[in-house]
Amino acid sequence: MNRKTFFAMLARDAHVARRNFVPLLVQTMLQPMLFVFIFGRVMTRSGLLPTAYKSLLLPGIMAISMVLSGIQAVAMPLIAEFQFTKEIEDRLLAPMEIGWLAIEKVIAGMIQALASGLVIIPFAWLILGTGVELSFRSPVLFAVIALLVALFAAAGGLTLGCSVGQTQIGLMFSLVLAPMIFFGCAYYPWSALANFPALQWAVLVNPLVYASEGFRGVLVPQFPHLSLVVVVGALAVIDVLLVALGLARFRSKAVS
Repeated sequence: MNRKTFFAMLARDAHVARRNFVPLLVQTMLQPMLFVFIFGRVMTRSGLLPTAYKSLLLPGIMAISMVLSGIQAVAMPLIAEFQFTKEIEDRLLAPMEIGWLAIEKVIAGMIQALASGLVIIPFAWLILGTGVELSFRSPVLFAVIALLVALFAAAGGLTLGCSVGQTQIGLMFSLVLAPMIFFGCAYYPWSALANFPALQWAVLVNPLVYASEGFRGVLVPQFPHLSLVVVVGALAVIDVLLVALGLARFRSKAVS
């Protein structure tokens, strides 16, 4: 690892993110904020949903925002650089081992995912108004889960960015991201699927389930949620697998 080159590339990605701050903000937060407004504000004020649903919804929206932000921050530039602009060729000439270039992109994606997750709390709180009851009694556990979720999002973006063709971007959103969001227990707790036993166990292959349930467990522990030990363990295993797969795919694509 050439530290000077590594941090120079990280600084470059940070500069690009700052210049595109408004488009990035709209791209990653528009959909979650719409769900917050409709389900957390409109549906609760009209009496169709209980006021307590606001608190149940917010951790799931935070998980979605982090995952979408991290995946898009890594996957979309990679798809363009490998297949359209060919900008990746210049980066591969940097005095640094190929794997560290991929790790730099993962770290940059993690930073964007963490920023997106932290920003969503005050924004959503303003939209939801009164009735939101969040607990910050376990800041260390919250930080651990946030880092694991950010790593999952960025590593998932690395894997998808090295696996999906430019003409398959729409397919990626339709077949990967959309099912992951709707079956990720973001808008409802995992226990709500008890009436659908097969589906309840099938969704456990979805990493977003552990992200949503993890944030629900540390921010609104008064609601049903998966064991935080299970959440941390599952996220750690998923992160290791995605990082290993993403690095292997990146090296293979870079060499080819």
